[in-house]
Amino acid sequence: QVQLVESGGDFVQPGESLRLSCAASGFSFGTADMTWYRQAPRKERELVASISTGGFASRYLDSVKGRFTISRDNAKNTVDLQMNSLKSEDTAVYYCKARGLKVWGQGTQVVVAS
Repeated sequence: QVQLVESGGDFVQPGESLRLSCAASGFSFGTADMTWYRQAPRKERELVASISTGGFASRYLDSVKGRFTISRDNAKNTVDLQMNSLKSEDTAVYYCKARGLKVWGQGTQVVVAS
């Protein structure tokens, strides 16, 4: 079955960096656009970044442009999210998802606070 396992979340201070990783299995990873979402407390889940099947096209939420970078390794079935210059408003549970599949992982918690 489809499995998505996120990792890398942590408690960091504003301005620091984190790299999230998602290991995918159970579907044809190389043919799926991949996405990262996040859900902050008392807020709707929002799309943070997406990357095309070959990794050549990516899109970002306006508030993370220039700070976050999504990447994928189709040989390893992983998709990463490099997050730099973190802000308190980036605090959320982060999830990866394959576009078109209705499966979510357990998420990984990111807390940005001084």
